[in-house]
Amino acid sequence: MTDQAVEHEIGRSRLRKEDARLITGQTNWTDNIQVAGLLHLAVLRSPMAHARLTRVDVSPALERPGVVAAFSGADLAGGLGSLPCAWPVTEDIVLPDHPPVAVDEVRYAGDPVAVVVARDRYAAADALEAVEVDYDPLPPVLDLEAALAEDAPLVHADKGTNRCYTWPLATGESFDAVRERAEVTLKRRYHQQRLIPNAMEPRAVVVTPLASSGEYTVHSATQIPHILRIMLATVTGIPEQKLRVIAPDVGGGFGSKLQVYGEEALALAVARRLGRPVKWTESRSEGYLATHHGRGMIQDVEIAATREGRLLGLKVDLLADMGAYLMLVTPGIPILGAFMYPGIYKMDAYEFNCTGVFTTRTPTDAYRGAGRPEATFAIERIMDELAVELGLDPVEVRRRNWIRHEEFPYATIAGLTYDSGNYEAATEKALALFGYDDLRAEQRKRNERGDTVRLGIGVSTFTEMCGLAPSRVLRDLRYGAGGWEAASIRMLPTGKVEVVTGTSPHGQGHETCWSQIAADVLGVPFDDVEVVHGDTKSSPMGMDTYGSRSLAVGGEAVHRAAVKVVDKARKVAAHLLEASEQDLEFSGGAFSVKGSPEARRTIQEIAFETFTSHDLPDGMEPSINAETVLDPENFSFPHGTHLCAVEVDTETGKVRIRAYVCVDDVGTVVNPMIVEGQVHGGLAQGIAQALFEEAVYDDQGNLVSGTMADYLVPSAADLPDFVTDRTETPAVDNAMGVKGVGEAGTIASTPAVVNAVVDALRPLGVRDVRMPCSPHRVWQAVQAARSGGGVPAEDVEGTGPAQSGQSGQAAQSGDVGQYDPSGKEDQA
Repeated sequence: MTDQAVEHEIGRSRLRKEDARLITGQTNWTDNIQVAGLLHLAVLRSPMAHARLTRVDVSPALERPGVVAAFSGADLAGGLGSLPCAWPVTEDIVLPDHPPVAVDEVRYAGDPVAVVVARDRYAAADALEAVEVDYDPLPPVLDLEAALAEDAPLVHADKGTNRCYTWPLATGESFDAVRERAEVTLKRRYHQQRLIPNAMEPRAVVVTPLASSGEYTVHSATQIPHILRIMLATVTGIPEQKLRVIAPDVGGGFGSKLQVYGEEALALAVARRLGRPVKWTESRSEGYLATHHGRGMIQDVEIAATREGRLLGLKVDLLADMGAYLMLVTPGIPILGAFMYPGIYKMDAYEFNCTGVFTTRTPTDAYRGAGRPEATFAIERIMDELAVELGLDPVEVRRRNWIRHEEFPYATIAGLTYDSGNYEAATEKALALFGYDDLRAEQRKRNERGDTVRLGIGVSTFTEMCGLAPSRVLRDLRYGAGGWEAASIRMLPTGKVEVVTGTSPHGQGHETCWSQIAADVLGVPFDDVEVVHGDTKSSPMGMDTYGSRSLAVGGEAVHRAAVKVVDKARKVAAHLLEASEQDLEFSGGAFSVKGSPEARRTIQEIAFETFTSHDLPDGMEPSINAETVLDPENFSFPHGTHLCAVEVDTETGKVRIRAYVCVDDVGTVVNPMIVEGQVHGGLAQGIAQALFEEAVYDDQGNLVSGTMADYLVPSAADLPDFVTDRTETPAVDNAMGVKGVGEAGTIASTPAVVNAVVDALRPLGVRDVRMPCSPHRVWQAVQAARSGGGVPAEDVEGTGPAQSGQSGQAAQSGDVGQYDPSGKEDQA
């Protein structure tokens, strides 16, 4: 046992205790798991986006070497239900059946058609080519607007429509009314391209049956072992208590493993049928087709404002691509963004309308940020457009509209209550680190010279709702689960500590941070704490990991459980020290009597005394262990300011990020080093959407960006150095004051980069570049502007000073922030 002063852990940059095993390969990825008698499963996938299945004959595959079994969708239909959708966002939502293997019709390229089981993965994969399938082609459904036409071909003919749902929200005054009194109105259309998640570890599942008891152990590279267990029981009919789901070390997820996939249900069904262990691991190219995609949205955005730049109202109309089926939370992803389109700004009216649309493409679902990056992109892009209309600096427009720090807590127009924040402090620090004024001066000089390489500056100020909770709010949104989280603290007789958490990490550093939280509260050494997670048997209660909820909900639950342990230990200490509980002080892991510091007992000594139970207070159970099931009262709301400077070669279209600065406020920081890593990773993914990544389909619905040779995932060499810093405004709705951080970089960075690219090219007449801002697209935009083509009328509309030759007049009447984005040679 240890009896020594312990250094304060919260706020300390500890090396991650997970990394020793992870980076040396001494770990247990799902694909590493070997079981006696293991069989391997391979999935035949449709090469067509839409077709009737007129014949599926698996019998030729049975003749291939090593093949044990083969199944069509019809063969498996009796033992498998439809894959679940847990978020039916409206009462009249269209919920099509989603068989794990297609039975009558395929609805996207990659839709499973048949399954082969063999003694090794290569034999299974080779035997797929022997399966005989006849397809009767049907028209693909790819364009979101065309899909809603009365004569459009239908993805699900039995439903009679491609419209999945329409979800409205209107708050404050009527938008039509504020539009009437507005002096400036702007309309813009933005496209959120589809993104393909690229976790380091592909998806994988191993199912091991125990015939004697009818039990099954499912190892899966998943973010959601607890949710997966419930849903697999529902899909397969196996009693939940007979299922044990384990998420071993998982190599990244970013939302792509927040899912109940058909392959998980298939592996379980096949293991049950054959009575043998079964493994499936996706190839990278298979994952591009079969792992759900992210984003995929058309955003029509309109704002109304005064000539001084005060926002009056915001209207948002979305068309959201559901893909071919509704997966676990597909319909709810755009709805998460509904509450964040107003961002950090005050206004009088807000109107939101989202229409979900079925297409013959891979289903969409959660991807890092899940609805909030799309919302932030739209409002931050159009705020820059408003600045140009009024001749104001983009930062100044934001200053005139954001919620001031003294106004918190603030009830937003979208119905949320932001508990804390200081947008002014984060922005001022970011501007100073960025050298904003100097870069603006350089930009003006380069524009005046008519440089072929233009400098652009992008601004993004953001907040987000994370820590998915509370359960009552999720109920009102028709979400099929709660937002609570569970944690327990076990004090072992030797003084060591086990933290059992319901969150399931996939690279975030939970083992390290949860150890720091427990060690800080209990006053024990960091190395004396172990964290147990990801196994529904050893950690039976949990709602898992997504939506930047792990720390704000799961970590807070750990904190509260540890406080309960101290409270229980206090009773034992008071008894042993023959003092009242009120006379005890607890510091450095030890209880002492006020005024008599020599009379003391460490919490680890008390753990042993409790184990022996020789001298406990009357009526006390022999345990100081404790657990908490926490249902938060509110979301958490991190915020920040991101600034990006780009150099754009107008002759080649190449974009180079010259400087990137972000100042984020994530409340109390547990481990600064881990926060830095989370921010860096988020920035990489947000910049990737702005400049590099896009899922591209041809006119027949074939994914033509289906490999890493065609889908550009940036490496470190493609990204700039980041300057990151923080302000710290603690949350007020949890005891630790923590907020989420895992998605912040992704949410804020995309509009910062695109705003910078457009800012660089605006003197040439370019007013938008559709993401990703690849060299080809940038070059095309420049050429279109120079030829007088500009951008499509549907993408840019506005009324205000700029349309009447008055750009800049509003700024001239103020005392700050005049902004002229034009260059002399372009005025000619």
